[in-house]
Amino acid sequence: MPPSWPIILSLVGLGASAARAQSPQLEPAVKAAYLAKFGAYVAWPPSALPGDARPLHLCILGRDPFGAMLDRTLFGQRIDQHPILVRRLSAGAASSGCHIAYLGGLPGAQVGAAMARFGPAPVLTVTDARSSPVRGIVHFAVANGRVRFHIDEALAARSNIAISSKLLGLALSVKQRGSP
Repeated sequence: MPPSWPIILSLVGLGASAARAQSPQLEPAVKAAYLAKFGAYVAWPPSALPGDARPLHLCILGRDPFGAMLDRTLFGQRIDQHPILVRRLSAGAASSGCHIAYLGGLPGAQVGAAMARFGPAPVLTVTDARSSPVRGIVHFAVANGRVRFHIDEALAARSNIAISSKLLGLALSVKQRGSP
């Protein structure tokens, strides 16, 4: 089901103005806002996100750079009928049940191992250039003083999830399906 226009406009607004995160204090807030919106632009297989109102789990692996800010950002938010719940997991914790996994809190050497644990599971993995060059499906980067992101559509396809063309259009770069 396509997201409503207010959601689309809020994400475009993030890409255009709020992402001018020049200050280090503003950067986590912008990333938290992106994490709150990404799920509206992802199609999961029915087995991963059943049609009832079960929660969508946004998992933060390792150090949590967001704290209560992410909880406030997500308060009352839903993706379709699914409330968004944050799960904070230690680096080695079992991460089953995650729909979105932010790996930016892991030390660089552990990001690849965490990606391997998810394998082909339908999880939107989000990584961060500040912690590791290893890229998930979405990879945060700061370009020209703005928080932006790259998308690996090929990795999304291998994970059996689809990314909306609206989100692809906001990315700094898109690694297309079939790309090496």
